[in-house]
Amino acid sequence: MSAVIHWFRRDLRLTDNTSLNAAIASGRPLVPVYILSQWKNHHHWTGPARQQFLCGCLDSLAANVEAKGGRLLIRAGNAVDTLEALIKESGATEIHFNRDPDPFGRATELKVTEMAARLGVTVHAHKDHAMHERDEVLTATGTPFRVFTPYSRAWLKQPKTPQGTSPQHIPPPPPNLASLPIPTLAHWGLPTPHALSLDPGEAAARKRLQHFLNGPLLAYGNQRDIPSLPGTSRLSQDLRYGLLSIREVLARCDAAAANATAPQRQNAAIYRNELIWREFYFQVLWHWPSVLDHEFQEKFRSLSWHPPGDAFTRWCEGQTGFPIIDAGMRQLRTTGFMHNRVRMITAMFLVKDLHISWKTGEQWFMQQLLDGEIASNNGGWQWSAGTGTDAAPYFRIQNPWSQTSRFDPEGTYIKHWVPELRDASAKSLCTPPATGLRLAKNYPLPIVDHAHERDVTLDMYRR
Repeated sequence: MSAVIHWFRRDLRLTDNTSLNAAIASGRPLVPVYILSQWKNHHHWTGPARQQFLCGCLDSLAANVEAKGGRLLIRAGNAVDTLEALIKESGATEIHFNRDPDPFGRATELKVTEMAARLGVTVHAHKDHAMHERDEVLTATGTPFRVFTPYSRAWLKQPKTPQGTSPQHIPPPPPNLASLPIPTLAHWGLPTPHALSLDPGEAAARKRLQHFLNGPLLAYGNQRDIPSLPGTSRLSQDLRYGLLSIREVLARCDAAAANATAPQRQNAAIYRNELIWREFYFQVLWHWPSVLDHEFQEKFRSLSWHPPGDAFTRWCEGQTGFPIIDAGMRQLRTTGFMHNRVRMITAMFLVKDLHISWKTGEQWFMQQLLDGEIASNNGGWQWSAGTGTDAAPYFRIQNPWSQTSRFDPEGTYIKHWVPELRDASAKSLCTPPATGLRLAKNYPLPIVDHAHERDVTLDMYRR
């Protein structure tokens, strides 16, 4: 029998994998393949931590495929050329894959479809990464939503696809097909990062999901903004790499909330809203891919940003003299993660205190974050800059000192990530130090005066 290819992309799991299940259902020899990119040393949208996480996920996936009777192939190169070669080697007559939500993946899919048509191979592109994608949630006039709240109402009214199954058996591929070994960071010429803060792979993701369901979900609304608490899901990288399906996460959250108290159900609904935000940003990027290059709101496309320079370096390194900013940036560099509330504070500080373009910060976050998701990252940065769809108004400028008072009043989070400040009083971390006085001997003075820079930003945006 002719073989069928399943092209693994952002779906590195066996459970509830739409494309994989469809390919297996054909009953023919299965060629599961992951194609490594060939860039070296530096990439605009990723970095060592995320690539290290990817390597671990592929190692786990290969073991899981083998346990079910199959064999994962690792190839490297241009996706179109690599798949064409694999079609010719295997005699495959069908390719299955799950659609990518970003414009780069979309462009590749179009080229793969053209190549397959030339070879007489059938392509099956499946919806998997989102519960509702592309043109499924539209206004009454058939246009995409530009504002989140009406989008979320329409999203909730859509029928939901139930969770799928896990394959009992994966047919082996033809025996003559060669595979590269599981990659290491050397494949991309990258240095070894710090030890990963989270275990990669499907089994580890399932443990994280169970932990979230057992406690943080039902207190989510009360604890999600406190960076010193484990109050968030920590599932964003698992959804980014498809270690969990969105259908399973939603279904299991709903089940966990079904017998809970009314306040607990409300907390679960707040988390579901975060998942809807994820899909809102997917559809914004789908319909307006130019948001990667320009401000969504055209009136702000002529803003005069400062060049990055030393201020940007100090922001990246967590040496700004603003404790909450430095704690977040050090957490990011060390772990590949930053608490979501602190992401907002640090992003708005870069744009509205240092007057550096959100695009510069967007790229830095993508290179550092384990959960770097192009759509959500862009949406978050444009929100913070006041230039996006549902953006904070440009005159809403978060004060790092008052944000500390609200969300880290005892300095617990700050003192964990900024050890120089462990002996500082909690009160001193919530107000600017007196002119020329450091919060601690080895801690820098604030690099800017927030009150002054706020006025500069208001003038810049008004103009």
